[in-house]
Amino acid sequence: MSTDTTPSTGAERLQGRLGPVAVVFMVVAAAAPLTVIGGNLPLAFGMGNGAGAPIGFVIASLVLLLFSIGFVAMTPYVPEAGAFFSYVTLGLGRRLGTGVAAVALIAYTAIQVGIYGYIGWAIGDTVAFYGGPDLPWPLYAFATLAIVAVLGYRHIELSAKVLGVALALEIGIVALLDLVIVADPGPAGLTLTSFDPATFTQGAVGISVLFALTGFIGFEATAVFRDEARDPERTIPRATYAAVLIIGGFYALTCWAFVVAIGPDQVVEVAQRTLDGEGNMLLDTTDDNLGRLGRDIVNVLLLTSLFACVLSFHNVIARYQFALAGKGLLPQRLAEVHATHRSPAFSSIVQTVTAAVIVGVLAVLGVDPLVGVFGSMAGVATVGMVLLMLTTSVAVLVFFARNREHSGGRLWQTRIAPAVACVGLLGSLWLVLSNFTLVTGGSATVSTVLAAIPFAGLLAGTAVGGRLR
Repeated sequence: MSTDTTPSTGAERLQGRLGPVAVVFMVVAAAAPLTVIGGNLPLAFGMGNGAGAPIGFVIASLVLLLFSIGFVAMTPYVPEAGAFFSYVTLGLGRRLGTGVAAVALIAYTAIQVGIYGYIGWAIGDTVAFYGGPDLPWPLYAFATLAIVAVLGYRHIELSAKVLGVALALEIGIVALLDLVIVADPGPAGLTLTSFDPATFTQGAVGISVLFALTGFIGFEATAVFRDEARDPERTIPRATYAAVLIIGGFYALTCWAFVVAIGPDQVVEVAQRTLDGEGNMLLDTTDDNLGRLGRDIVNVLLLTSLFACVLSFHNVIARYQFALAGKGLLPQRLAEVHATHRSPAFSSIVQTVTAAVIVGVLAVLGVDPLVGVFGSMAGVATVGMVLLMLTTSVAVLVFFARNREHSGGRLWQTRIAPAVACVGLLGSLWLVLSNFTLVTGGSATVSTVLAAIPFAGLLAGTAVGGRLR
């Protein structure tokens, strides 16, 4: 790799011509449809409220859609990339904005590390299934990390093309699976039991909401690509709404389709077998409906989905570091732009090293790649994401209260929707924290420490922000 970089100054910014479709590809790829279906659905079914799990995705979609209304309304007045950090800084001040930046880096790093654990396990499982050698998961995780490092170092449009192809293929195969299930439903037929209050209120509803929210992590990163968008004022709002609607609708529909395929009375048992390592809900259901060839295709696309997810988060974290360095909150070297690739190249290298160190430590400690790495890190990331969106919604309310001339009579967009979003996010945060021990599978002490990491990041970042000029 060439390290020819130039520092980012007032005129030196990331450049690109990404349209709404390309930005949505980047964001939805981070949401990783097949990854969520293969990993989150069994957890929501088996540990949550069983056949009522689709409602978890509906609730999460509504809350995030309300959040997006205020987020988009404030976007024209945030003339820089940085997503949550930029919004909170403008609305609530630099000190709290710095705290939010710390939480964002923690949340994105956590979910990325979790995905490295998942993809290491998934590749190893696939190789073993087809008769290959049984190798440790960290070997596959580090091989993936190396490829991500190369793509993340180069211009964003290369990553967008790679993610676009992977995303189109995985959405296509899942859409086909959903259609086949609806055309030839399982033992209970086209049942709507999932939407019966008696069904979705049973069990741990919070678990379903938690893993639904986890599936959305990264959707707000539309704003991180502001400098590389063709027309930020139009591209970012369109991409944000599209990302929420596509992710939410796709997950809720597919979750319901799996209930239809398996049957509401059997779905918990099937999901539990997956969690116990005795089956694979995604691949087994695909085999039943699309045959062995369909199963093989989905298996391959699951791996590309995981790769697309981890690449997208790599790009997001690198740009967060880049934006923070440009503000003087991180070493200035991270704000360098590669002279040829026009990418945050040094920030990308640092992000690669950070991920490698954390994955290496977890590997040395012998942490289980699914429950220990993916499950726990997804929980930390979800707490961080909800905390970020809650703070941002408060920032939107404060910003428009202080700048009434920008409201333009838009009471719904600038006051009501953000306020309702705050209530919904507070409720979501309570659901997540009250069920956190189920997510980590560890003791109350371990779960408390993990859940406290984003809050500690917020406090530490705010303290540091108060000392900076």
